[in-house]
Amino acid sequence: MMTAVKQARVRISRLDRMLITAIVLLSSVFPVELFSNTPPAPMGFDGQYSGKQGQVLLVKVKGEEQATEVKGMFLGRTIPFFREFRPGESSGYLGLLGIDMQDEPGTYELLVEVKQGEQAKRLSFNVLVGKENFAVEHLTLPKEKVDLDEKATARWKAEQEQVKQALAENSRLKLWRSNFLEPVNGKRTGIFGSVRVMNGKPRNPHNGEDIGAPMGTEVAATNDGVVRLTVDHIFSGRGVFVDHGLGFYSMYFHLSEILVRDGDLVKAGQIIGKVGATGRATGPHLHWGVKLNGARVNPYSLFDLPFKNGVTLPTTATVPTPETPPTSQAVPVKE
Repeated sequence: MMTAVKQARVRISRLDRMLITAIVLLSSVFPVELFSNTPPAPMGFDGQYSGKQGQVLLVKVKGEEQATEVKGMFLGRTIPFFREFRPGESSGYLGLLGIDMQDEPGTYELLVEVKQGEQAKRLSFNVLVGKENFAVEHLTLPKEKVDLDEKATARWKAEQEQVKQALAENSRLKLWRSNFLEPVNGKRTGIFGSVRVMNGKPRNPHNGEDIGAPMGTEVAATNDGVVRLTVDHIFSGRGVFVDHGLGFYSMYFHLSEILVRDGDLVKAGQIIGKVGATGRATGPHLHWGVKLNGARVNPYSLFDLPFKNGVTLPTTATVPTPETPPTSQAVPVKE
């Protein structure tokens, strides 16, 4: 009887070894997670970035030459990545992460998905959002330019919807190049993020920079792109929305003249309009705004990005005009 028991134990031991061998072989061919209760990597395992409200951060994913798509998610906003081709820099992917001017200070996760064919892996970065000390700005304007009547309110809502529809989907092409240009050489008369108190009532914070310049001063595109929308709106006056690709938009408001049309391709430095005082404005100036994947950022933060000395990131030679790019809302402007 003891011999039979020993033989049974040997058979069980051999079976165990066969099962273990089969599992190892299968896992080498199909790399799947065998134990569903394995704890995920901790938040921020792959690195950390920090910036203040309204800033733009450059995020890098190193290596991944075989990746077919790299994209991130931060506070509900999709962050597309693009291949890096900078001399002297290791290969990888870059993404521009905008911290909205009203994102609450704190630590948040940037989750990046790297796809290679049917396989995908996730990277986790911590993003520390710091508080920016925005100014408080008091303005006195004619009552009719602050408090809208029923007809003007209906017009304003229709204009909001027009912009939302025109900028409804992200353009998948990166159209912008390395260096960014200031659209007007003038005096900054407004402060990005400043709390606007109009006729004693708090309003939305100022989500762009105002540059004072004489009436008729030429306004240049800050970078390459395609004109997504030209408008003449109740608050922003005559304005131009330029799509630079991958969820990056620049906006130019209160123009006296618009010199481009919807769908036009523009180059950095190309004149797209002239300084004016149309819409809700107290005098001639340019309201220059930037939205980055839905985040309202300080346009001057673009100059802090490490794309200097004429280094150019390649773009697609032929630029098709997408039917519509990213969700945005009409921006209340400097007044």
